[in-house]
Amino acid sequence: MTAAQNTPVDALDRRILAALAARPDAPVKELAAALDVPASTCAFRLRALRSRGVIVGTRLILDPSRLGRGVQAVIRVRLGAHSKPGVEALFDALERTPGVLQVFHIAGADDFLVHVAVADATALRDIVLERITVHEVVRATETQLVFERRDGSGALDPD
Repeated sequence: MTAAQNTPVDALDRRILAALAARPDAPVKELAAALDVPASTCAFRLRALRSRGVIVGTRLILDPSRLGRGVQAVIRVRLGAHSKPGVEALFDALERTPGVLQVFHIAGADDFLVHVAVADATALRDIVLERITVHEVVRATETQLVFERRDGSGALDPD
């Protein structure tokens, strides 16, 4: 980690991040006006936050149900073997699987959590049988339907 990446996030950085979290599409001039700081300062701070890795990319968030993928589930995956190549191969394959929204490699009784959005129960079954259990390292899966999903408050502490 470079010295710049080690720079702590200060109060102004946190205010900028909170404003950006509330309005990710806001132009820099609007963010600056809302925070009562010069636009140049706001733009400089945003660039610095990105270069330091505090802000990591931008993301387009789609509503899976509006794209014909109204069934969401979390598939718990338990491995029988834990070789690094086997785990990496499964992780890579899961990440590339159509319908997979997120993959978590975790510690505990299960080894992976796979959040999927699919069209129906048949498509969900197919992901489990044709994309997950075909890997030799997989010992068991358990599928849990998602009734509703909400975002959490995020990584910023409230002021």
